[in-house]
Amino acid sequence: MLAVAAREAEERGSGCPAKCGNLNISSPFWITQRQMDRPCGPLDFQVDCNQSTGVGTLRTSSIFGFQIINISYGERTLLALDRRKLDDLTSLNRCQIPSWNTSAKLAVPFRISSAANLDLVFYNCTKAPPAERHEQLGLVETRCRNNSFARLGERYDDRSNYDAYYLEGCRATFLPVLEPPGGKANASRYVELVRGGFLITWD
Repeated sequence: MLAVAAREAEERGSGCPAKCGNLNISSPFWITQRQMDRPCGPLDFQVDCNQSTGVGTLRTSSIFGFQIINISYGERTLLALDRRKLDDLTSLNRCQIPSWNTSAKLAVPFRISSAANLDLVFYNCTKAPPAERHEQLGLVETRCRNNSFARLGERYDDRSNYDAYYLEGCRATFLPVLEPPGGKANASRYVELVRGGFLITWD
């Protein structure tokens, strides 16, 4: 299916835009221009381009996609930012803890890289966990307060070890974040970690 779509895109040639700001967009990705245009590639690889800001956004199952920071076609990796989650965490008027796992928004061809990303876990709790659990888990209170906490986990593993993150009376939400150079990530800097984006691979 991808091969057919790529061949069709080549046949249409220059009719498919190839730039969005500083981003070079090429097969299998393609840029949306108008709703009535014939697609230039697979629908899962559709990129919305804000021409005024030069920001490209990868379409997802949510109305809020992932902002594309960089694409490496040779390595089949995409550095993305979940802009909606970052805005929720930093807003002065509506500070809000994420309530959906990032992986739930990804289309089938894409995977969150377990080699490059760590788990950043947000907890929305009915009451504050005991002090000893704070220390055991490395919990930090978020700026949203209301018994909300952040914790840095291990390598992103697509929830195969969910029990390790269980906390009684709390709802957990998982965001992948890049491990900083030197491996010195800290949960108290959760905003910076989210702002740094995460790495996606595709089939």
